[in-house]
Amino acid sequence: MATPLSAATAYAKLARLADPGAVLPKPDAPTSAGPSFGTLVKEAISSVVEAGRKSDTQAQALASGKANLVDVATAVSETEVAIETLVSVRDKVIQAYDEIMKMPI
Repeated sequence: MATPLSAATAYAKLARLADPGAVLPKPDAPTSAGPSFGTLVKEAISSVVEAGRKSDTQAQALASGKANLVDVATAVSETEVAIETLVSVRDKVIQAYDEIMKMPI
């Protein structure tokens, strides 16, 4: 389940990836074994899928009269934000790939 803390952590990780001026480790300093880019992408996709499932569950509960409209609207909004974030990251990755392909050899 996506919580505000997990969303904030994901946004912070993505911001560090997107910020070219971020503090980089010194070449002689040992690097930390953080998650790979592939792992971050898998986690982002799974959080979007989970948000979609939560939204669907809330909508079904509303249809059966067991949920509050505010809860459904919140779940749908969370899913929308998650999808928009994922699409934005995808666009940035494609843009970076295009820039790399334009570099002379």
